[in-house]
Amino acid sequence: MSADYICSTCGAHDISIFCEMKNVPVHSVLLMPSREIAVNYPKGDIALGFCQNCGFISNVVFDPRMHEYSSRYEETQGFSPTFNTFHRNLANQLIHRHNLHNKDIIEIGCGKGEFLTMLCELGENRGVGFDPSYISERNQSEVRDRITFIRDFYSEKYASYHGDFICCKMTLEHIHLTADFVRTVRRSLENQQDTVVFFQVPDVIPILRGLGFWDIYYEHCSYFSRGSLARLFRMCGFDVINLARDYNDQYLMIEARPGNGANGTLFRDEDDFEELSKDVLYFSQNYRKRLDRWRYKFKEIKQSGKRAVIWGSGSKGVTFLTSLNITDEIEFVVDINPYKHGMYMPGTGHKIVGPVFLQEYKPDIAIVMNPIYCEEIQHDLQRRGLATELITVESE
Repeated sequence: MSADYICSTCGAHDISIFCEMKNVPVHSVLLMPSREIAVNYPKGDIALGFCQNCGFISNVVFDPRMHEYSSRYEETQGFSPTFNTFHRNLANQLIHRHNLHNKDIIEIGCGKGEFLTMLCELGENRGVGFDPSYISERNQSEVRDRITFIRDFYSEKYASYHGDFICCKMTLEHIHLTADFVRTVRRSLENQQDTVVFFQVPDVIPILRGLGFWDIYYEHCSYFSRGSLARLFRMCGFDVINLARDYNDQYLMIEARPGNGANGTLFRDEDDFEELSKDVLYFSQNYRKRLDRWRYKFKEIKQSGKRAVIWGSGSKGVTFLTSLNITDEIEFVVDINPYKHGMYMPGTGHKIVGPVFLQEYKPDIAIVMNPIYCEEIQHDLQRRGLATELITVESE
């Protein structure tokens, strides 16, 4: 237990450190055009602290000044058919559930604008998106004239922008002062009691129970369970109207309206503090064993003389390689995003290649960073006439 740290959700001092990682790249998906830049990119430390009061998990030594969110930040998952199917289904569900037709929609942390554009296309809506990494040239939608993109972080200065629906996907986990941020959103809705906010974040429970050390990286300074996410929103003056998981239970999604936070109805699994405490303890006691199993697996691969590649150059791949200190055991990392081809992995400097390269390289093994893409990857390999064995990151 440490009294040196304060929970940025509830303000409590009851923080216990349960996982530490040293000298990790502070960015995982920033484009690195040379091996030298990738290897020498700034590094930071991670110390995951568990709040014994509200259940919030955060990197208590996180330094936001280390980050560079710009057009070099290549976070999109939009080149995956699997992900695009999920994205479109989610957009249709939200449009149907909240009657989002001819409405004004705000997206905080919109990335390359894909989801906001989809909401505007499918519901004939108007949009405003905030993100410093937005690249206008990549949005070729016919409805882009109905969307304003602001290349900046959302903050109090944009409180005058009002929407019928506010969306914030895969952004809150990048924000250290979580309660301050959610309260900023709440203040912008003081006279808009009917506006619905929708947030999506990674679910920390599969990470803890699956010993997923590869899902812990510097950009993600905040980690949520169903309960801790709902408690945050209630604490900040929202009434929670929906709480769900999706994408093979990898994502948590919350929908809420401005209120007083006193909505007494708890959703299923929301009262999770006791179970969450057990999961944190389990991870703390066992995640190093999974690291050791993967080190042994790479030793086996090297001794067998087989060629292996990593499939997925995003944050999971970066953490996987750096945590295991992988060097010549792997030569290439594969990614379907063409903007990443010819770039290098932060920390280790492995070169990123496209799937077409594998027809020449002919790897024996591909280690898949996210099992949800296995069917998609298998289809790609078969189409190229490759008999590469797929191993998921969770297999060892």
